[in-house]
Amino acid sequence: MASSLDIIDHSPHHPDPSPPVSTASNLILIDNYDSFTWNVYQYLVLEGATVTVYRNDQISLEQLITKNPTQLVVSPGPGHPISDSGISRDAIRHFAGKIPIFGVCMGQQCIFDVYGGDVKFAGEILHGKTSPLAHDSKGVYAGMAQGLPVTRYHSLAGTHVTLPECLEVTSWIPKDDGSKGVIMGVRHKEYTVEGVQFHPESILSADGRVMIKNFLHMQGGTWAESERLHKKAQADSIAKSTVDKASLPSNPKKNNILQKIYARRREAVAAQKEIPSLRPRDLEAAYELNTAPPQIPFVDRIRQSPFDVSLMAEIKRGSPSKGIFALDIDAPSQAKKYALAGASVISVLTEPDWFKGSIEDLRAVRQVLGGMPNRPAILRKEFIFEEYQILEARLAGADTVLLIVKMLDVGLLTRLYKYSLSLGMEPLVEVQNAEEMATAVQLGSKVIGVNNRNLESFEVDLSTTSRLRSLVPKETIICALSGINTHEDVLANHKDGVNAILVGEAIMRAPDASQFIQQLCTGQTSAQQKPQPVPEPLLVKICGTRSPEAAVAAAEAGADLIGMILVPGRKRTVSDDVAKAISKAIHTFSRPAPAPTATIVSKGAASDFFASAPLKLTSYNRGRPLLVGVFQNQPLDEIIEMQKRYGLDIVQLHGREPIEWAHAIPVPILRCFAPGDPGIGVRGYHAVPLFDSGSGSGQLLDAVDVKATLEKDKELRIILAGGLAPENVASVVKAAGEDGARILGVDVSSGVEGTDGEQSLGRIREFVKTAKAIR
Repeated sequence: MASSLDIIDHSPHHPDPSPPVSTASNLILIDNYDSFTWNVYQYLVLEGATVTVYRNDQISLEQLITKNPTQLVVSPGPGHPISDSGISRDAIRHFAGKIPIFGVCMGQQCIFDVYGGDVKFAGEILHGKTSPLAHDSKGVYAGMAQGLPVTRYHSLAGTHVTLPECLEVTSWIPKDDGSKGVIMGVRHKEYTVEGVQFHPESILSADGRVMIKNFLHMQGGTWAESERLHKKAQADSIAKSTVDKASLPSNPKKNNILQKIYARRREAVAAQKEIPSLRPRDLEAAYELNTAPPQIPFVDRIRQSPFDVSLMAEIKRGSPSKGIFALDIDAPSQAKKYALAGASVISVLTEPDWFKGSIEDLRAVRQVLGGMPNRPAILRKEFIFEEYQILEARLAGADTVLLIVKMLDVGLLTRLYKYSLSLGMEPLVEVQNAEEMATAVQLGSKVIGVNNRNLESFEVDLSTTSRLRSLVPKETIICALSGINTHEDVLANHKDGVNAILVGEAIMRAPDASQFIQQLCTGQTSAQQKPQPVPEPLLVKICGTRSPEAAVAAAEAGADLIGMILVPGRKRTVSDDVAKAISKAIHTFSRPAPAPTATIVSKGAASDFFASAPLKLTSYNRGRPLLVGVFQNQPLDEIIEMQKRYGLDIVQLHGREPIEWAHAIPVPILRCFAPGDPGIGVRGYHAVPLFDSGSGSGQLLDAVDVKATLEKDKELRIILAGGLAPENVASVVKAAGEDGARILGVDVSSGVEGTDGEQSLGRIREFVKTAKAIR
């Protein structure tokens, strides 16, 4: 992977110098007689350092010590560090542990040599070639993307086999197999000493100024001291209510609320990063272990909507302008309402002080939407100023994050945008005026939100979005943010070509969020909505089948599911030969397809996981019943083997099997639950719960238990089992009242047996006929 990348000029053509860095007020740069020294000097000065340059043979160590430098930088240079670096190595030996030291190219080789490593031929001679860099995201690489092109001018490098014990490799050029190739960076494990083999100051190296900036903000002689001083400076800055340029708008107004919010967030994030389990390295480790929940493409999802204009529904309990207005609302319940009402995106405010949110709200929202077909995308609405917050959002389940142009200089905005993309998240980029819109467009943003509310005065102007719409490419998604309260507001935005609207406070204040969304997005009240589709026909499962003849009789009568017991030692357990015969009879059976029913899963909108259960529990065109194998407390590998052997369409788990087994078994799962059992409503696992009074007890469920279970979870669907027979099935379903529509099916076993304990073909036909007449 050491081949050159596409040549791109990364030099600062119109450099915007940073303010002076007080901690880099007396930086000394040792020149090893290299033309690149000027470029290094330029980048250092542009990032705010006060720099003095000395040739490596024109100043003694004693003279250098008297200069009392704040930092030391050792430049590139020709030759070998032992013979051609002049005072460089002695300077490193003396100042290590006292001030930060940064070595570039030969400068790194000097570091390697000083601590006992060998600098030898690197195996290739490179002159002005770029390679993709892999790094550890720490030190000078903090906040940088992986795979950035860096420029290499060298034939020598430190070797892995002689790497000194006190140094660690921080960057490298990956080999074709992904292993670490030529060493591109080293860092002392204790002292603030760091080096790079490549040239960050080259015009072909990406983010060279970022590396220089990261170095200039190091302080003290050790990493521990640097961290302590950084925290102290940060605390002092917050105490004085000053925030650096990277996180505040230029010329902020006095007492600007955004300044206060950002100062508080920076303080809180800095403190959080010190908590074990929440440190940056902890989050990075979790991400590398693939613990982040699955994500969906933000751009694609926002284009899907049951409405003319996509809805981004927001969860927030307060705001700086309106105070607290919805403190009692819990995030997951609200998110579920939003999703089922047709929201394309759910925005979750995670700022705790002014908006009364937290990252736990976002995590809970992601969990409640888990398993939901066509779930909305989840936006972390936060005042983001560093990569840590973006990674935290991804691990909590966010699909996208908000980046506010007003609050970020172009360099930081670009860095955060690229980092978000590296995690698979296209950010929502927020703007408020034409200048900020131009920045967002140049950035390449695919989704731009125009805030109708002035973030400094909090005044709302709904015409802001329409004025800026013409400034973006047609394919860019434009979202109107803030101040939208009525259907007339939505119509006006639609007329102006707006693709999506973000609504928060108005929905949060509404007595019924679902009805408000319908009124807002369609102009209709719930009474004016189209009638609900006719409930699905009641599914019928004949269980305990013990012969091909009984299976065929049930199929001919119209049964949807044929169950056979594969639990060893039960009176209804079938042998291997009988199971194979039943399987053959069902798989070769065919019957005319019934008339199609209404679509179950909404188009363009999310639906509850259990809403699609009938599709999973019926064959194509219902041309034959599906074959169900019933298991109880058997090993997983045995269940999977028997599913394959008998061609089971569905597996029914009737014991204490872990719910997670549903993801390991390659067919839909029916899982038995008794009244009071936990987990009945868990989404994303069993296709639908089988609600039974007990394992094959034959006892009828109490109607009170059925109603209570359905009332507790308004989207839950169940198959009813236990004590059913042709004589009582209709009354049992009817006893559930209106909630009976969510009884998807009925399951019978002993109720179709004769007095001899054998299945009665007549009772099978009678049960199916009676059940099918219910719905």
